[in-house]
Amino acid sequence: MTQPLKIYNSLARQKELFQPLSPPHVGLYVCGPTVYNYVHLGNVRTFLTFDILFRYLTHIGYKVRYVRNITDVGHLVGDGDEGEDKIGRMAKLEKLEPMEIVQRYTNDFHQVLDQLNFRTPSIEPTATGHLIEQIEAVKDLIDKGLAYESNGSVYFDINQYNANGNNYGKLSGRVLEDLFTETRELEGTSEKRNPLDFAIWKKAAPEHIMQWESPWGRGFPGWHLECTCMSTKYLGKQFDIHGGGMDLKFPHHECEIAQGTGLNGTEPVRYWMHSNMLTVNGQKMSKSLGNSFLPAELFSGNHPLLDQAYSPMTSRFFMLQSQYRSTLDFSNDALKGSQKAYKRIINGLKAIKSLTYIPAEVESSSNGSGLKVSTPGVQIDEKKVADIKKTVQGFYDAMNDDLNTAVAIAQLFNLLKYVNMIYLNQLDPAALGEEGFALLKEKYVTFTEEVLGLKEEKLENNSVLSGMLDLYREYKSAQQYDKVDQVRSYFKAQNLVIRDMKHRIDWAYEE
Repeated sequence: MTQPLKIYNSLARQKELFQPLSPPHVGLYVCGPTVYNYVHLGNVRTFLTFDILFRYLTHIGYKVRYVRNITDVGHLVGDGDEGEDKIGRMAKLEKLEPMEIVQRYTNDFHQVLDQLNFRTPSIEPTATGHLIEQIEAVKDLIDKGLAYESNGSVYFDINQYNANGNNYGKLSGRVLEDLFTETRELEGTSEKRNPLDFAIWKKAAPEHIMQWESPWGRGFPGWHLECTCMSTKYLGKQFDIHGGGMDLKFPHHECEIAQGTGLNGTEPVRYWMHSNMLTVNGQKMSKSLGNSFLPAELFSGNHPLLDQAYSPMTSRFFMLQSQYRSTLDFSNDALKGSQKAYKRIINGLKAIKSLTYIPAEVESSSNGSGLKVSTPGVQIDEKKVADIKKTVQGFYDAMNDDLNTAVAIAQLFNLLKYVNMIYLNQLDPAALGEEGFALLKEKYVTFTEEVLGLKEEKLENNSVLSGMLDLYREYKSAQQYDKVDQVRSYFKAQNLVIRDMKHRIDWAYEE
């Protein structure tokens, strides 16, 4: 059964009930990275938004085809129609083949997302792998009177597009007349009929590394065209959701709408979703301000603005504590708070996974590997069971409200209270009944791992820890308290603590 999900549609400028074209199937397209450099945190936040969307849609029963592209040609320096290709420029600087640059930074992109526990998309197409589709699209737009060739380049004709009853600028809220006024004629744009027309195929200068044959001469596709062609090929002329960062609204996504509508005669996307930007200590993150850092620097702590290293899962949890349309501000205090909160969630995950419901009538003794979780004669506390059910519904309500992960995490902490009460023997699970206990365990694990994508960051010496815990039990039993303290110190040195409880001894992450 699917849930009543509402998402904020950037095109409608309001939250709307999500109604896919062909339920239970959902088509999701997200603009991937231009692989000319290491992926930055702003990109990571955007991709995290849609990793959560992918996970949640799947969790509530949809069959999602998630397409996220790799841009490996056509994205020029400055994001306009003139200048060097970003990948070609880096290839010259590094004295490498362009595809070596592409492979290097695609590998980095995948590595970072793997560290952050992202799910892989259903399809990850590349721009260079779809040159035929792009050339055919250019031909089609020319045939439809929506594009024209000029000096070996081909441009999309915005005036003609609007004359056909369309509205270029409706996604970003730009008014065409204002855009004309704001646009200054730049060198090399005189071949356009008007300065707002954008390139769908560019003539390549002799020194341009990445170029191919076309009906209009040697050149390369415009940056905006690849997404239209790939989304159409894999998701159809119209599909459900298109995502990206807010910086892509104009001109990239605006141009996608124009191309898709022009080619297929229909609005290409039903729901547009955009994630907000990152700031650092209240300032916009940028290289020029010296306050930007890469994921690798965040994970290692090797940056002047960082007090310490923050693990990938701490970083993921931190970003989830803000709803995706809100600005996210990086600071050491906020990251440290997230580190502590993440460890509390994971300690709860370890705890609930170790608990097994054993009915009161079953003879069992606690031996550290399980827990006799019910006592004869204990009545089910309907109020507590109702509170757990309400909290579970609260998690879904938060996620259904435009993926409000901040509120969802607050509900997860409400479930954690019951997990800890049971684990620390402050609550007899018989008070929840077998069904209530099963609901608590299943939802806590599912919400943490499946929906939010959080996992325990395995320690390399996990087997050693298990052995040290056995020694702790032996030393305690033998009343060798000096050695007991030595074992405690061993755990402390690794930011771990020993939980010495009446019915069990275990270790946990120091919060």
